[in-house]
Amino acid sequence: MTSLSEPAPTLAAIDVGTNSLHLVVARLLDGGGFEVVEREKEAVRLGSGPGDMKQLGADAMDRGIAALDRMRQVAAISGAPVRAVATSAVREAENRDEFVRRAREEAGVDVEVISGIEEARLIHLGVLQALPVFDAPILVVDIGGGSTEVVLGFRGEVRASRSLKLGHLRLTDRFFIGERLRGRDVMAARSFVRSALVPFVHEVEHHGFKMAAGSSGTIQALARLVQPDLRVTNAFTFTRDQLTKVIDALLSADTAAKRREIEGIEPARADVIVAGALILEQVMDAFGAQSLMVSDYALREGVLLDTVGRTEGGRVLHHLRDVSRRGVAQLAALCDEEPEHSAQVARLALSLFDATTTLHELDEGCREYLEAAALLANVGLFVSHSKHHLHSYYVIRNSERLVGLTDTEIEIIALVARYHRKSGPKESHPEFTRLAARERHIVRVLAGLLRVAIGLDRTHEGKITSVRVRALHPLQIEAFGVPGADIALELYAATERSGLLGDVFERGVEIIQA
Repeated sequence: MTSLSEPAPTLAAIDVGTNSLHLVVARLLDGGGFEVVEREKEAVRLGSGPGDMKQLGADAMDRGIAALDRMRQVAAISGAPVRAVATSAVREAENRDEFVRRAREEAGVDVEVISGIEEARLIHLGVLQALPVFDAPILVVDIGGGSTEVVLGFRGEVRASRSLKLGHLRLTDRFFIGERLRGRDVMAARSFVRSALVPFVHEVEHHGFKMAAGSSGTIQALARLVQPDLRVTNAFTFTRDQLTKVIDALLSADTAAKRREIEGIEPARADVIVAGALILEQVMDAFGAQSLMVSDYALREGVLLDTVGRTEGGRVLHHLRDVSRRGVAQLAALCDEEPEHSAQVARLALSLFDATTTLHELDEGCREYLEAAALLANVGLFVSHSKHHLHSYYVIRNSERLVGLTDTEIEIIALVARYHRKSGPKESHPEFTRLAARERHIVRVLAGLLRVAIGLDRTHEGKITSVRVRALHPLQIEAFGVPGADIALELYAATERSGLLGDVFERGVEIIQA
């Protein structure tokens, strides 16, 4: 418990969105949860302009970096470490690496680019803290500038989710680029949104929901148009019929200038609010939601809670033991034809990790990356045996099942799996060189351990029961075999695969029978 003389620890989360950057600074409370002490928002419109967000414009990038720097300074006033996540605009941009690099170098902020499915999970986590909906099957919709996330959840678990390329900025740039609204453009936008939602209708019908919630600036803005004198939007509920009246009023005001005169509207949203309203209209119609409850908490609050869940007193928790661990297991079950072999390799790899802690000095989080990479190293065989290590990298990197992991964590796991055979990490490999120096070291250590572990199950018969380190100069690894088993091939294969580990630890490696 924090004493009266000690300030409660604080955290800060930044949501680098397509339309705006949001900062929330919160004081952690005893027993879990947090109290918000500071909020900042800057509309920078990272995803504005032609090209369907394939490139971040130079001006937009400059605005985003400047806003990040200011938000970091605000967080520093409270002594709050910052965790920043970026969504669709950065996620889809071909020059996203430049933005991430500039954010680190110029603003002093490490930005995690999260997948759409991870974004949906974090939004759901945030909503659960704002609304009394934990015990009810719930449909959550979050309308951003570049994407719309739809989540089906129950008792804290995500049952199904989709991240759709339906954002108010994206839709505006596609259908409403003229000064005046045209009826045919409104009809085309409605059809476009409806067609994007159709593939998810069956899953929504299968799982069902009792309550629908909305969590975004767009939905809060629509709530204030439903009731202009609304002081607090959280938990405010409006109906589908009330939304229809708002949309009719917006469409009647056929220019942004006219819409700015509507009571309750935010002037900065006047040009994009029509697109946002049409997205919500079609979501409610497609999934049969007759009313919607507004949540003031969304992605950034979900990031705060996720960060709290990952750390406790500065110690990283075993987050692979819960939601992300299940995602790893599901992907392995889907793609790995020999799960027993992968499980045996994972056990041996973790034993090697534990036996060499004095050499690598990596933390528990890295141990979990190794376990995940070992379990997923062979998922590429689902594509082809030839170059399956490269296929494994692609499958891991692009899977939507690995929720609960940051973009960097997924990259580390994917690279360790990629380097389980053939060439080791090289400076000529762009994915490897994009990592920070510390992360490159982690990949090399874990890949070196994984290679030896794979060699120790060369026959796929589970002949090696355990390992221990006998000496450090050279590194001598003693393998214990099943009584009476011939482990000569395992010892040979492990020795052949020990080169990378020897390079990492800068010493010879000997693998012998106990």
